[in-house]
Formats: sequence, structure tokens, C-alpha cells
Amino acid sequence: MCGSELQALPGGVQRVAAFLQERGHAHLPVMLDGAARTAQQAADALGVELGQIAKSIVFRRKADGVAVMVVTSGDQRVDERKVEALVCLDGKRLGRADAEFVKAQTGFSIGGVSPVAHATQLVLLIDQSLLRFDEIWAAAGHPNAVFRLTAVELVGFSGAPIVDTAVVPILASVDNARVIEQMTAGALAVQRSPEGGSIASPCISVCRIQADTGLCEGCFRTISEITAWSRANESEKRQIWGVIAQRVMQQSCA
Repeated sequence: MCGSELQALPGGVQRVAAFLQERGHAHLPVMLDGAARTAQQAADALGVELGQIAKSIVFRRKADGVAVMVVTSGDQRVDERKVEALVCLDGKRLGRADAEFVKAQTGFSIGGVSPVAHATQLVLLIDQSLLRFDEIWAAAGHPNAVFRLTAVELVGFSGAPIVDTAVVPILASVDNARVIEQMTAGALAVQRSPEGGSIASPCISVCRIQADTGLCEGCFRTISEITAWSRANESEKRQIWGVIAQRVMQQSCA
């Protein structure tokens, strides 16, 4: 997308497009002929399944007023109690987010809220239901704008965890023994890797945060550790892998 084409887009779409361009994403926003304020409208316009539309649900955390965004499949309903268990560790609850709050916190108006390029730092959760599809579509900052990606790419862009927030979960539980084997091998590979080499992300394709431990079932990290990964340097990433190795050892001995 050239500079003139970018400038012709609405302001919110420009911000999303710039975010994606900076990260070398292959699919920039496209403008639909009609509005796609709802997941069903977007699915109809694109000719895809309703579940392939990544809809963003925003809450307000009462304890500190921080925005909490859940990105889930268009055919799913979010269980607010599950979200509270993940992000309200002090026992305080979530509140509804009105249009003014959503605009102020995300920079986008309801009907075009993108899961990336937000105006403020917010808490982002990605529902596991999106993993069902090879590709998904998300709002791009305007009711007529969408962009294509995968759930794994969304995790990479945001560092957000994949969790279970649905009223009726779709995916089965992860294979704990297989996950322990994968994480053990990953930690060992990092230990043996030379200084200055690339450190692989611990994230696997199917994972969720456990409400009782606060750890991801797939990579044994906390939400804060998952969020910090994209900003961490090599030394910090090695430290996180070291913590993962300790937790995996504890889990395997339990």
C-alpha cells in the first residue's frame, strides 16, 4: 500500500495499516462496500463462516479503570465470569464499557474496533475458538474496514494469551503429557543455543490460562510473562524459559 493510498483511508484504518506494515504483515486492511458493524454483516460481506470473524468485546476493570478486550469468534458468547477470573485477581469485578470509554481506550468507535493498534495499553485476551480456522478476519478501525490474519499471528502481534472465555468451550483440553514434553524440549534447546541466537517463543497453538494457578496450560507462563515476551531482549527471554523449565519440572513431578 503506497503513501497516497494510505492517506486516503479513514484515520483509524490508517493506524491499523501502519501497525501491520511495520510488522511486515502480508494482508493490509480492505474497505468493504457496506458497513460490517456486526460479525454477521462482516461474514456475509466476505462470504466466510461467522466464526471466522474476530469480534472484539471490551470491558472496564472496576479496580483500576483499565480496558479489558476479549477477541473471540463471531459465533461465540463471552462468559464474563471467566474473564473476571483471569484479569480481576483482587476480587473486583468487570463493568460494561460504553461507547465513550471504548473510543477513549482503543481509539476506535464501536463497530470498527480493531484487535491491534490501540490508543492505550489494555489487557487483551484471545479466545481459543479462533484456532478452529486457518484464517480469520478482524475489524480494521472502521465499520467498513477489515483485515485478514490467523489467531497465531494475532498472538504474535500482541503477546496476548489464548484462553477459554466462551460460555460453551469448543476446544477440548490440551494433552498435558505432550505439552510437558514439548516445553521440556524447548527449554533444553534454549539452554544449548549459543548467545546471540534467536530465542523461540514458548507459545503453542492450543493453550489457555488456568484460573486457579494463573498459568497457561500450553506454555506455563503467566499473562504478564506472555505480554512481556514481545518486548523482552534475549537475556530476558532466556530467563523466562528458565522459569518455564522449573514449572514444567514441578508439574511432571506432581
